[in-house]
Amino acid sequence: MLKNIFQTFANCFKVPELKSRILFTLLLLGLTRLVSLCPIPSLDGQLLAEFFELQAQKGTGGGLLGLYSMFTGGALERCAIGSLGIMPYISATIIIQLLSAVIPQLSKLSREEGGRAKIIQYGRYLTVVLCLGQGLVMALAWENPAKVFGEDFKGQLVMTEYLWWYRVQTTLILTTGTLLLMWLGEQISERGIGNGVSLVITVGILARLPLTVQAVKEMFFPGADIETRFNVFHAAMLVAMLLGVVAGVIAVTQAQRKIPVQYAQRQVGRKLVQGGSNFMPLRVNYAGVMPIIFAQALLMFPEKILQFLGKSMDVPFLTDLSVHFGEDKFVHMALYALMVVFFTYFWVATQFNELQIADDLKKYGGYIPGVRPGAATSEFLHNTMHRVTLAGAVFLVVIAILPMLMSRAWNINYYVAQFFGGTSVLITVGVVLDTMRMMESHLLMRHYDGFLKTGKGGAGPRLKGRL
Repeated sequence: MLKNIFQTFANCFKVPELKSRILFTLLLLGLTRLVSLCPIPSLDGQLLAEFFELQAQKGTGGGLLGLYSMFTGGALERCAIGSLGIMPYISATIIIQLLSAVIPQLSKLSREEGGRAKIIQYGRYLTVVLCLGQGLVMALAWENPAKVFGEDFKGQLVMTEYLWWYRVQTTLILTTGTLLLMWLGEQISERGIGNGVSLVITVGILARLPLTVQAVKEMFFPGADIETRFNVFHAAMLVAMLLGVVAGVIAVTQAQRKIPVQYAQRQVGRKLVQGGSNFMPLRVNYAGVMPIIFAQALLMFPEKILQFLGKSMDVPFLTDLSVHFGEDKFVHMALYALMVVFFTYFWVATQFNELQIADDLKKYGGYIPGVRPGAATSEFLHNTMHRVTLAGAVFLVVIAILPMLMSRAWNINYYVAQFFGGTSVLITVGVVLDTMRMMESHLLMRHYDGFLKTGKGGAGPRLKGRL
């Protein structure tokens, strides 16, 4: 199996167009890493990086800030020009998608010829607005790091007395960094291989691998005069768990419920179009990683709000209550699981339009065997998607809670725990699968072996219709 995989990668460089696309993609991904490494003037990024590393050793990821830092490839904790990352562009895209579901004008525009390009343009304008707002907030947060990162943070990040110049300069630099990442991602999608924005996030996640390897080494080999709590049995369990999680994510990511669709014979102008049968795939994990991101974003606030109210109003009860909303507490995990389930159904309800699908099937002469066209088809799709979504929501809950359980039970480094579940595994596996499919399509067009199928270059059956 490994031999076939290496042979497939070798075949990728035998196709000139695919080879140039791969090299172009690697070059631009290297530039994205430079964006996350170049520091912003007047900021002490080293101090913040040491704080994040200390929090990871304690088994906490810093909540939403830790998640955001992971998406930026560590740029946030280095105070780099890419500290906002690509997330404002993704947020703008999500906002436009949600608005398209509730605003008829945007929904109509997205279905018109050339309307998709206008929707993308609106997303870019909204990205600039979000970057300016988030950039200013981040600049102000760096002025008072103890209020944002907790009382454990000691020292000052801003190293200049000209605060207004620092704010304007930092806001513009952060906005420029995000727009540069957005442009690089679009260039990868157009002239490279894979989805550019997804690859930018994935490379940022994988950039933490050296830190993870170092953390694993310290777990089993802590150094002289330090007794380790882990042994070979723990190592075998970690490897088995990692393989199981990756295999489960691959299986559920590709899992789908196939709804059979029959098309009747119909007349189009003077041409008679023959009927046929096909299927409609309903993905089990239709919402992807979005429910986990929404849940983590909202759960960051209860603990901070209760702490603030308890101290400002001198109410010890609120301060004591805020402790239960900590990342490693049962209340936090229970609310986290419930919110992941809620946002899974919320995302499916806003993005999966069963009414439009039923109307399109009826328009093109298609129907589901045993189900009447129209309202009955819409109700059938709604009920089916509801049951399929439940399986996807349960899967997301397990993936989201697993890193927290590992950190709480074994007290392991957060950099290690995050690769056993959560957003990092979902995004990485999903992007790798999509990129492999695109590479495979290029190979199969030229009769080479793909990752999953066999073409002219392999020992399996020859592809029909290409000879």
